[in-house]
Amino acid sequence: MSDLLFTIGSFLVALAILITVHEFGHFWVARKVGVRVLRFSLGFGKPLLRWNDRREGTEFVIASLPLGGYVKMLDEREGEVDEAELHRAFNRQVVWKRAAIVAAGPICNFLLAFVLYWGIFVVGDTGTRPLVGEITPASVAERAGFERGDELLRIADRPTPTWESAVFALLAEGMDGHDLAVRVRESSGEEVVRWLSGGALDGLTESPAILANVGLEPEHPTLEPVLGEVLDDSAAKRVGMQSGDRIIAADGEPVASWDEWVQLVRAHPGNPIRVLIERDGETLDVTITPDVVEDGDERIGRIGVAVKLPERQDERYLAEVQLGPFEAVGAALTKTVDTTVLMLRMVGRMFAGHASIDNLSGPIAIAETAGKTASYGLIPFVKFLAAVSISLAVLNLFPIPVLDGGHLLYYLIEWVKGSPLSEQAQLQGQRFGMLVLALLITFAFYVDLSRLLG
Repeated sequence: MSDLLFTIGSFLVALAILITVHEFGHFWVARKVGVRVLRFSLGFGKPLLRWNDRREGTEFVIASLPLGGYVKMLDEREGEVDEAELHRAFNRQVVWKRAAIVAAGPICNFLLAFVLYWGIFVVGDTGTRPLVGEITPASVAERAGFERGDELLRIADRPTPTWESAVFALLAEGMDGHDLAVRVRESSGEEVVRWLSGGALDGLTESPAILANVGLEPEHPTLEPVLGEVLDDSAAKRVGMQSGDRIIAADGEPVASWDEWVQLVRAHPGNPIRVLIERDGETLDVTITPDVVEDGDERIGRIGVAVKLPERQDERYLAEVQLGPFEAVGAALTKTVDTTVLMLRMVGRMFAGHASIDNLSGPIAIAETAGKTASYGLIPFVKFLAAVSISLAVLNLFPIPVLDGGHLLYYLIEWVKGSPLSEQAQLQGQRFGMLVLALLITFAFYVDLSRLLG
């Protein structure tokens, strides 16, 4: 229950930050160009808290449904406007002012991402060095000549100090269909270039399981077979396993590492395993039957436990990325632009049927990720906020009526033809936009529920 509350709380904090920044963009530019703002609301529905700006008379509201927000401006289309205030009505503004107000929301989301990335680069981020472990036989990576112990240095022109940056580079560069140059440092210390075939990469780099698809497994320290978290209503919980239990043997064979234990469990879906465990100096004998889980086309076993991580990680596997304040400006700008371009390309390929819909996340998946990243620490949560802020900006710029991009499309048409679209045309566009948005939300929920239900 506490985990659920933490996830919901993290999600609401993320929403509050992202929505406030987005709506503040509309609010700030509206005031700067002389439009009167009547209300700034975080959330919809019944107001929980409200106060007024004495100078401008703007009402600020925190409402009961924190799933969005809005800025209400003086507008003749929404009510009578005093003649003395007509010059401050939104609908009376020239096209460029209206467009600036509308575009300011997504622009502020891009700026938020830039500032967050800048902060991460300045403060410093510890990641995992991109050291190669196992190579999948007959995979793209094996054919390219990758070997255990290789350290990825660059993919195309992108430096890869961590596995996170390496995955991003594979995603960004692997869609073009050309051969991909990967500079590595072999375990001997020699630097060489290995080539991933563009034809073989087609489709492999557009799934969340990109490393597994390519055939690379990160090298990691050998972990002892000791249980960490035991999930409620799991196979392990049902037979009384506890955090801190050490796996000694399974079916009469000694278990030397956590990897051995994981492989054994995966290989026994629905089949009982006799396990010897050590708890507080005592040896216990339990029989556990792993739950059957569908993993793609494969049926695997799962018992619902996590490994107990050592208090201090092996520094050989860690990489610190930290930049000076001025150097971080360029890095943050590049990261923001690269992430935006990658999202746009991925969306385009999904619509064309060339990328998996598993890349799509709905509200449930976003809430889960908010909770997970927040539990990992401040830096992972800030990275999540930056990525979702860019997603929110990109989504809002889609030329769909009811979204900011749809309004900008209307203003572009008005600027080209010299007069606004008719009210009837705009109304039909709004209806169409609401239908498209409803379908997108429904589809996102469908993907989320399909992922949850396996």
